[in-house]
Amino acid sequence: MVTAGPTYEAIDPVRFIGNHSSGKMGFALAEELYFQGADVLLVTGPTQQKTAYKGVKVVQVVSAAEMFDACVAAFPTTDIAVMAAAVADYTPSSVSTDKIKKQAENLQLPLTRTKDILQWLGQQKKEGQFVVGFALETSNEKENALAKLRSKNADCIILNSLNDKGAGFGGDTNKVTILDKTGKEKKIELTVKKDIAKDIVSFIALQIHVV
Repeated sequence: MVTAGPTYEAIDPVRFIGNHSSGKMGFALAEELYFQGADVLLVTGPTQQKTAYKGVKVVQVVSAAEMFDACVAAFPTTDIAVMAAAVADYTPSSVSTDKIKKQAENLQLPLTRTKDILQWLGQQKKEGQFVVGFALETSNEKENALAKLRSKNADCIILNSLNDKGAGFGGDTNKVTILDKTGKEKKIELTVKKDIAKDIVSFIALQIHVV
């Protein structure tokens, strides 16, 4: 199971809270896992990315709640979960049924925490299941990624920094560091996301002893 893209959290029928995730990294990972012989379920938020491979089963969602439900439903039969999506941490506490009109005063928008998909998977995983998280950081990158690895009970975390030119949202390239719970660390220098996906999948395969 791979997640990809952003989530959109509705404010009213025409507006939402979102982010700049293109879904390219998640789609590249799903396709590489498929190339390596896996049965792949790709749970994707709103994105223009498409996969040309009919063997990759795609579930399209919009909100963080929908992505959570799709992952919860699929996880019991999942061996490897790669959580590459940029899921919203907060969602509007209420959604207006009508378009919110411009007013003279400022608009107050109360937000509620979304359910943490990675944390739920880490709590529920059983022997034989391998959970991979992603950490996009802007400061104290390694420390924050390691803290996320521990708090979510993931098996490894893919760290990338917005401070690295050519990495992060939108582009065709990335630069990441793989950190796992045993202390292993693998740096992957700037290259196209498809090649990054190959290195990540190879790392996972080594950890679960299938190569």
